Amino acid sequence: MSVRDVLSPFTAWKNLLREPVTIADPLNERPGSARYRGFHKNDVELCIGCGTCEAICQNGAIDMLPSDGIATKPGDSGLRPRIDYGRCCWCALCVDVCMTRSLTMSNEYKWVERDPDAFRYMPGVDAKPWDHAELGYHRPDDHRLMARERVAMGEMGPQVRIESFGEIVAGYTVEQAQLEADRCVSCGLCVATCPTHMSIPDYIAAIRDGDYERGLQILYETNPFSQVCGRVCTRKCEDTCAARHEGDPIAIRWLKRHIVDQVPYDRFRELVGGPAPATGKKVAIIGAGPAGLTAAFDLARKGHGVTVFEAKAAAGGMTRYGIPEYRLPYDALDRDVDLILSMGVDIHYNCRIGVDKTMDALHEEFDAVLLAIGLQEGRQTRIPQSDNAGVYRAVDLLHKITANEPFELPYRAVVIGGGNVAMDIARSLARLQKKYLDKVDVVVTALEDQQHFMADPDEIKEALEEGVVIRDQCGPQGCEISADGKLIGLKTWKVVSIFDENHRFAPKYDEAAEIIHPCDTVIEAIGQFADTSLLGDRFTEALEWNRGRIQIDADGRTTLPWLWSAGDCVNGPDVVHAVADGHRVAASIDGVLMETTS
Repeated sequence: MSVRDVLSPFTAWKNLLREPVTIADPLNERPGSARYRGFHKNDVELCIGCGTCEAICQNGAIDMLPSDGIATKPGDSGLRPRIDYGRCCWCALCVDVCMTRSLTMSNEYKWVERDPDAFRYMPGVDAKPWDHAELGYHRPDDHRLMARERVAMGEMGPQVRIESFGEIVAGYTVEQAQLEADRCVSCGLCVATCPTHMSIPDYIAAIRDGDYERGLQILYETNPFSQVCGRVCTRKCEDTCAARHEGDPIAIRWLKRHIVDQVPYDRFRELVGGPAPATGKKVAIIGAGPAGLTAAFDLARKGHGVTVFEAKAAAGGMTRYGIPEYRLPYDALDRDVDLILSMGVDIHYNCRIGVDKTMDALHEEFDAVLLAIGLQEGRQTRIPQSDNAGVYRAVDLLHKITANEPFELPYRAVVIGGGNVAMDIARSLARLQKKYLDKVDVVVTALEDQQHFMADPDEIKEALEEGVVIRDQCGPQGCEISADGKLIGLKTWKVVSIFDENHRFAPKYDEAAEIIHPCDTVIEAIGQFADTSLLGDRFTEALEWNRGRIQIDADGRTTLPWLWSAGDCVNGPDVVHAVADGHRVAASIDGVLMETTS
């Protein structure tokens, strides 16, 4: 070792009191290589503010913050990443994990600035000289941190499932569920989209950890119909999943179902917990569907006495009498109902308000009343000859199938409608035809082209696989009746357009493109409405209405201070929205009841 080597550390003392500064090289321009990982860029139009970049950064160099001019909307948190270059190590994990590929890195690595706060900025929001640089690091096309495709679930083939009403899908195995859970980056965009704001990343994390009891507790914190929603939820959360930007969205619905399938049912009550001490307050709920029973669940857990009045022989509303068992097995629905009843909820079945018990009696006996009657009545097309005995409403036939009530099985059926109810009745009739007639002859007609059907794409695909024929852009014009009064067909014209220039429903047809669909039965599946006749004339006139629906405030309270309304009869058909409604009105009712006790 030389003397210079020994003394060299001490030469640094001369810099002790000097102000540190980065000085640009004025003579030599030394750009980074083509794929150098320099300062970040972000396409804020592609960015959805999911925060996966923030979550993966091991140095805490990224914060998700709001930015002027960027609004929150479904699938976009409105936040954008801010990079702290005092912490960033240029590892590019944030670029590799970005689902929309909005985040990239320029090849610029020189930045002279005396203000240290300037080295924290929002790429794409705070303008920088390298914003339009073409060179730099972009995630390679074949490089992904997460699997692109969702894990497939086992299900019955068409030839097997058409033979019965057995549940089509088998549910994930533990291994499959963990692989699917590993695809989730816990961005949380799904939470904002879910009407009940379920803690989706948390229960998916519980699957990864193998802690199913914790997962079950998370589910039932916000959704007492987790058995049901794990099978038939409309899963709008998956529409905003960050993973959909580069592949399949996470199978959130199936993962929810997986949790409830893994925990023995006899453990549910203990894990979910019981009711609070009795408050002495009593609440009547009309309708034992998802909205009514969710409210019953919440109110009973608060200690209030809850009595539910149900017109039918079993609870569940349209989840029981409108959804076929091949999609929602009755035993799964019964488990959710039984858990709710275990909280002390009392149900009076086959009790029709307005007939067996009056609204006046409910008002006198209870401190609050909730109307959650659903949409039990089917709408009619009112086309010529649709009053024939061979024309049915889909909801009526679905009820008969569920209740095992006899009806004349169609030899050839035509369904009008392109929603889930239309697919449900078509597929149910196909199963019955296969069983009793050894053939399938069901045609679905709808105004829309098939790509714009309201039905779930899986329902459409499976219906076609099961032999159902779909004829789109067909507008019903009338029923064809034989000389002896029997239904023999449905006449349709080709749809040219459905809405006018002001987006109002005003279908136009090509009369020359006429089709007669031979059939002995026509089923109308064009929507449902609530039967509010139970209110009677006095309460009907006392309430305020909005386009045929009871007017309510943001908490579901009507203009009568003791009466609330919630669920499908307020917001239209959707199970998870009905659950969210149940929570909202329960909180409102509880607040009012507790005010009166203080």
